[in-house]
Amino acid sequence: MVGEVIILYIFVIVDMNDTVERTNKIEIDFLKAEQKTIHTMFEQTAEALANAIDAKDPYTHGHSTRVAEYAKQIAILAGLSEKDCEEIYFAGLLHDVGKIGIPSSIINKDGKLTDEEFAEIKKHPVIGNQILSSITKSPYLSIAAHYHHERYDGRGYPEGLKGDDIPIIARIIAVADAYDAMTSKRSYRDPIPQQKVREEIVKGMDTQFDPKFATLMLHLIDLDTEYQMKEREAVKELAGRNNLICNNFRDAFSEGILLGRKITKIYMQCKPDEKALSPKSIPSFILFDSLDVRIHSTEKKIKEMLYLEYAQICFDGEVKNLALRDYKVEIQKNEAVEESAYKDRISYEVEAVKIKDHILLIIKNKFQTVRITLALPDSSRYSYLSLTGEHCSITEVDIKKETNEVTDDYIPRIAEAISYINVPAGDIPNVQIDNWRSDSSLAIPVTDRLEISFHSQSLPTARLIWHCPFISLFYSDDKKINGKNFREFSLIRIDGENWESDSFAQNKIQINKNEDFEGWDAWKAMNKAGIDCTITFRRLGNQIIVLTQNAGISIKSVTTLREETPEIYTAITGDQCAITNIRIKR
Repeated sequence: MVGEVIILYIFVIVDMNDTVERTNKIEIDFLKAEQKTIHTMFEQTAEALANAIDAKDPYTHGHSTRVAEYAKQIAILAGLSEKDCEEIYFAGLLHDVGKIGIPSSIINKDGKLTDEEFAEIKKHPVIGNQILSSITKSPYLSIAAHYHHERYDGRGYPEGLKGDDIPIIARIIAVADAYDAMTSKRSYRDPIPQQKVREEIVKGMDTQFDPKFATLMLHLIDLDTEYQMKEREAVKELAGRNNLICNNFRDAFSEGILLGRKITKIYMQCKPDEKALSPKSIPSFILFDSLDVRIHSTEKKIKEMLYLEYAQICFDGEVKNLALRDYKVEIQKNEAVEESAYKDRISYEVEAVKIKDHILLIIKNKFQTVRITLALPDSSRYSYLSLTGEHCSITEVDIKKETNEVTDDYIPRIAEAISYINVPAGDIPNVQIDNWRSDSSLAIPVTDRLEISFHSQSLPTARLIWHCPFISLFYSDDKKINGKNFREFSLIRIDGENWESDSFAQNKIQINKNEDFEGWDAWKAMNKAGIDCTITFRRLGNQIIVLTQNAGISIKSVTTLREETPEIYTAITGDQCAITNIRIKR
């Protein structure tokens, strides 16, 4: 009986424990669900309030959401915790909440504000702080709203804080806010091209922006090779339209579609206008380059956006050459074309790819395949396709990009390669860098007291501060940038910028502008004329010191590796520059 009682007691205890465990699990699941619900409500409330803020100004639609996303990406790159990154996102959503208290007549005014009106605008950080300070469990919201217009040099508002006295969350949002303000349309101007925005951020380092967070924003820009970080139109393919109605040629056209080494495929339907029916009632492309990725016709905009139109290309294979060096058209007929066929809706499939200074377009429909090879005037400009047409409607446009790049020999050449390095080489071959890090010199092992000298000249198309040489410190098994097991420890640009990979190395950089520095316009002019550069390396175990002085800018970069690395290499890369006469001294 005692044994039975003990066994019964054990069963009761086990059953009670199971019951308690089930109860606890139900309670924990309930609490988790409740917490998730509360978080979702907070997120939706914040987004709704952000939309209400943006709705007050029709020219800032989506501004708060974009600022929040950019700020979060900067925080992630800065190595902040997941909790901090989420807080920065919500702070970005609500950073402009104080604009609710500013009269709409001021916010929506076309043109420049008066001093009195600007004084009213400057009140919105204080109003935002007052609105959000009541949310005591999330004090970061009011901090961001209050201080996001402070400047790193102390010349901001409302309190004129300086440097590290400005809360980190506000310093991050200040960079993201400025970037989106410049890349978005306003009542008094169109969006500023991303390349010019990047240059403004470079100029604002140490004055308007914390240099650390400005550098991270620049890195995000550099990764955004297809300019996705901007105010987007409702329908990307047709710049906000559901279809493209073309009457006279060029009276309607799409946004530019960037071409590169990955094949872009474009699908569409075209219906001719029966009231003006002709063999030319079909789509066309405008092939161009422009800082803002848009078609321009006024002299002012052409100059301001460095607009260059290469060619007009009709889908029947006719090419109007405006700036090409050469072109070649090959047409393969599939069916005999009857006059009645022009009345029908026609499906088109286009493949487009660019390799350096050559573009290949393949335009297919049920009647024929048109293969067009275009030789561009240079290898360094961008190339965009804008879809247009004549007396037709274009619908169901779908754009896809393949994941893999084509090989160098994919497009048969119809013109000689353009070279600015056909001069005697130094100790290793010369290198021409047509675009952002599109090429690099051979790798050089880094040893103590290594010295590398070379001549650098910006290409004729170069127009920006960072169109200059960069120095990469890296390791890879095959001694190539982006090679097997590639790890980059530091990227030093001779304009003074530096990018580090936190997982591999810690970097500190000192930049001084001496009396020879005459401003960035003079800096760009000197690089266009050509400069001689010398880079000195000191290696002390896992620490590498890089020293250089060029065109009035002195740079000292100290890289400390986080782990033992058998060999460190350096290579010269850059953007739109020719590197010649590379000499190595040990």
